[in-house]
Amino acid sequence: MKPRGKFITLEGPEGSGKSTHARLLVAQLQAGGHSVITTREPGGTPVGETVRRLLQHDAGGEGMAAEAELFLFMASRAQLVRQVIAPALADGTCVVCDRFADSTTAYQGYARGCDVEKILALNDLATGGLTPDLTILLDVDVKAGFERLRHRNLRHGVEKDRIERETLCFHERVRAGYLELARRWPQRIRVVDAARDEDAVQADIWELAQHVI
Repeated sequence: MKPRGKFITLEGPEGSGKSTHARLLVAQLQAGGHSVITTREPGGTPVGETVRRLLQHDAGGEGMAAEAELFLFMASRAQLVRQVIAPALADGTCVVCDRFADSTTAYQGYARGCDVEKILALNDLATGGLTPDLTILLDVDVKAGFERLRHRNLRHGVEKDRIERETLCFHERVRAGYLELARRWPQRIRVVDAARDEDAVQADIWELAQHVI
């Protein structure tokens, strides 16, 4: 019987470099001989990618109630866990995920104002109790993160999505929520200063990952 794969998630405010560092981590794991897949939230499945478009791009043409937003994230997560993450882990494959349950707690809980403890219970239901072996929290000042985001969007010729258009105060609450979660679960959620250069940040991520792989 194969040993269970390890599950690593990357979290952080907008512009913290999650997607970039997820790709780099996957490359390092593969170079080390590990079987690994990468996925993202919301998304990662046909159902999840449809939900992602609804959440990011105002596809419904109307404002979204906080509770509706919350349950859409949960639906995407439930599908991703059962279709992609859980089978991969059971097969001995490592999974690196760009955002997971902590994002919903930070964004819809601490920032949007939904009850945090209820969100934690819903996350447990949506994931079937699955918890990452390691969560890398890439912490960056909100204004600095949005400056990075501006440059990225210019390079790719895209506009801010629905969540990115929220106020700076909203995103400050997101960051504070993440840091509160790191205080609550310090063994799982490890904070990395993402304001430094890419190589320094990735070196810290790799060091942390090696303790769980």
